[in-house]
Amino acid sequence: MKFRPLHDRVVVRRITAEEKSKGGIIIPDTVKEKPMEGEIVAVGPGARNEQGAIVALEVKSGDRVLFGKWSGTEVKLDGEELLIMKESDIMGIVEVGAADSKIAA
Repeated sequence: MKFRPLHDRVVVRRITAEEKSKGGIIIPDTVKEKPMEGEIVAVGPGARNEQGAIVALEVKSGDRVLFGKWSGTEVKLDGEELLIMKESDIMGIVEVGAADSKIAA
């Protein structure tokens, strides 16, 4: 992809939701809600503070994040549906390995 977001914006790819519920019921497309979890594809350089210095973003490419249901702007780049949003729209980073290590202990 040849797209670089500006300032404190990030490009997010939604992670597809499960096709079945935990009970094994298949969920049709018309009822499914859009997932609120995604993977960061690209990040901007950061926002400027009051002194004019660039403040780097907390997220980086490859991070799994949670964001608000109505966050971002949907765009289609290279035939793929992506979201462009500000870093402030992201609620948090999902630490995949940390949850797995607690279960194993």
